Amino acid sequence: MIRTMRPKTELLSRPFIEKIIDEAILLLGRHGVFVENAEARILFKEAGMPTDETSLKVLINRKLIEDSLEATPLTVRLYDRTGEKEYVIGHDNVHFDPGSAAVRILDHATQQERLPLTADLVQMARLTDSCENLHFQSTALIASDVPEIIADSYRLFVGLQLCSKPIVTGLFRTAGFRPMFEMLAAVRGGAEELRRKPLAVFDACPSPPLKWSHLTAQSLIDCARAGIPSELISMGLTGATSPVTLAGTLVQHVAENLAGLVICQLAQRGAPVIFGGSPAGFDMRKGTTPMGAIETMMIDMAYAQIGKYLKLPTHAYMGLSDAKINDSQAGLESGMGAVLAALAGVNVVSGAGMMDFESTQSLEKLLIDNEICGMAYRLIGGIAQRDEPLALRLFEALGPENQFLTLPHTRKWYRVEHMFTTLADRDTYEAWVGLGRKSMAERAHDRLERILGETSPNLVDPALQKELQAIMRNDAQSIGIGVLPEMKIG
Repeated sequence: MIRTMRPKTELLSRPFIEKIIDEAILLLGRHGVFVENAEARILFKEAGMPTDETSLKVLINRKLIEDSLEATPLTVRLYDRTGEKEYVIGHDNVHFDPGSAAVRILDHATQQERLPLTADLVQMARLTDSCENLHFQSTALIASDVPEIIADSYRLFVGLQLCSKPIVTGLFRTAGFRPMFEMLAAVRGGAEELRRKPLAVFDACPSPPLKWSHLTAQSLIDCARAGIPSELISMGLTGATSPVTLAGTLVQHVAENLAGLVICQLAQRGAPVIFGGSPAGFDMRKGTTPMGAIETMMIDMAYAQIGKYLKLPTHAYMGLSDAKINDSQAGLESGMGAVLAALAGVNVVSGAGMMDFESTQSLEKLLIDNEICGMAYRLIGGIAQRDEPLALRLFEALGPENQFLTLPHTRKWYRVEHMFTTLADRDTYEAWVGLGRKSMAERAHDRLERILGETSPNLVDPALQKELQAIMRNDAQSIGIGVLPEMKIG
């Protein structure tokens, strides 16, 4: 049998990759990086790196960078809530998850964006749990009915109770790490078990150009010491907060992420790190950050290729759209992004459900994107040889009146070779009219209502639920918040 070939797309030659990495390392050695966090600066000083306490600038030499790369694991392993299902992040494995931290949600009934409520977070978690092509959940929405200061721990609190999948999350405050860590450890059954079988990834974003803030550097340090993977999210904007050329932006992207990676390894050698990002090809005509622009996707694919060269797990924000409603633009940009991410072998692809420049989530789009992700998985599954010979015997079995529909071979392989859509319309025109002439977004909304109305929520057991509630209540009370919204699940 001939081995199935995995389709793959690359944008950079090996010499070009090496030149980008070399310039990034030279940039860190000559210009340095701003590090607001005092503990991180101490780690750099102890490693012998020149550190200016007035400007907060740190110079990082090639030797420390190479030593830190050598210490970083080649793969990251995440586990679901039960601890039984393992996901390997690395090599060319692809895992999709919803885009994180949207401050608005698209209301299907009004077609208007609005602020999310706890009820929306509940629905988001339940729908993500039902989407077979989204391997991870994320803290995808920020609830507006809780004080902003605890919004980071609260969204994790909701997601952990209602979705069994590993979670991509992040901090809005340094004090948020403790309650979030306690929740994760409670689900896993203790801190050491959480270290052994990580349940979450924490995003940490450098501020372009070349700055790690107090909050994000502290996140790297705390996660490294707890054994929680950090996902580095460099996010330069071409011509605004990074060089206007794609190659120049890649140099900055690599430099920022390498600086973050070094902080992780100085805090705890061997800490798991994912080389990711959310850059954009800045649109100077509109002053916007188009995530659906082809240049944005090219930057993502290129830095993922660089990450693979460095033998690091990779991440990108792809498979999302800048459209404001679920229209043709939403499908065009999301479909292109998901397919290109899969062909590039990006390990963690964040973006399902997202629109309007990473600011908005749509529950209907989440279900549509789940189907897009399924198509992307089918594509990278490639064309396999199922028989030897390939088809000659099938033609020998056909009589003058026979069709392939009648052959046992067709029944054997049809469901293996083909994926079946639930939202993409494959009816005849007459059948489509008979079903109400509905758009894909309308069909997605119908499916959303069926999932929420006809399936039981995947809740944690009552004892764990009470433990999570106690942790969340303590976090709220520690900053003077006495009452949290009721989390209605039905």
